[in-house]
Amino acid sequence: HLLSLTRLVIMVLAVDLGQSGSRYRTLDSEYVSKRAKQAHESTLDVLNDLFAEIQENLGSDFKSEIVILSITGVYGDVGDPKPYGQLAAKYFGATSVAVMDDGLAGYFGALGNNDGVALSIGSGVVAIAGRRGSYSHADGHGHIFGDLGGGFWLGKAALERVLATQEGRDDAIFLSEFFVSEIKAFESLKSYSDAKAQLLCINSAKTLLEAAEAKNTDAITIRDKGAEYLAKTIRAAWTNVDGMRNEGIAIALLGKLADNKGYIEAIRRRTSSLLPQITLVDPKGNHLDGAIFVAEHVPEDIEPLLRWWQK
Repeated sequence: HLLSLTRLVIMVLAVDLGQSGSRYRTLDSEYVSKRAKQAHESTLDVLNDLFAEIQENLGSDFKSEIVILSITGVYGDVGDPKPYGQLAAKYFGATSVAVMDDGLAGYFGALGNNDGVALSIGSGVVAIAGRRGSYSHADGHGHIFGDLGGGFWLGKAALERVLATQEGRDDAIFLSEFFVSEIKAFESLKSYSDAKAQLLCINSAKTLLEAAEAKNTDAITIRDKGAEYLAKTIRAAWTNVDGMRNEGIAIALLGKLADNKGYIEAIRRRTSSLLPQITLVDPKGNHLDGAIFVAEHVPEDIEPLLRWWQK
């Protein structure tokens, strides 16, 4: 049902909807949007806003027969693709729409057709393993029930100790010295449970990792606990596709936190103790590259991580 490759490349719109922002790409342009998917929002409502923004940037006459959607917050099951397909048809005249978990988009972007595990570490966490045509999903359960070792988790763990120290409930005095601006941001919050509070935790992860790089022992303890969680997530994804402990496994790390060398090394060490034959490989590309890969190479559903809608 897909177009010939030459024509397809011209007609694809790839969209990556995330928790801290979004990106979209056509053949000749790529844009970054501040529109993000907050926990309390409907995915379709957010996509409606994002599609309107895309139309504004690319022109009201912009059309794309194929639209590929990489979406956060679907927890490994994209559900019925029809509402997404109809929305893309309304805005862009789409006739083929793929809806997929953003972890799978990360996998295809990082590893393409190769077996292995792709771990996306942004504000949240998701690991996708692929082996001999089977795929599995681990974590990606959101910050209340999971996302262990991700940006929200790291930042929250750090701020818990820093704020407790301020009140005399903890003794992480040297860690607190790294979080002066975050403490001010906390003091200006009107609610401790809304989207701004969540964003403060996410943004604090960078400071936590910087403190660990500066050899702060409290920061290192938190970072290494996060790495331990992520190693277990990688192992779970791999064993869930019947991967064996002593197999050679390619591991690709994606996302903003994967830029931190100290965190990468901590994850590598802990994963190696669980799966001795791992090799860390550089991702071939990102989530948008994975979306384009799906348009070109994955014409069938991958239940429940990827479903196509046809007009």
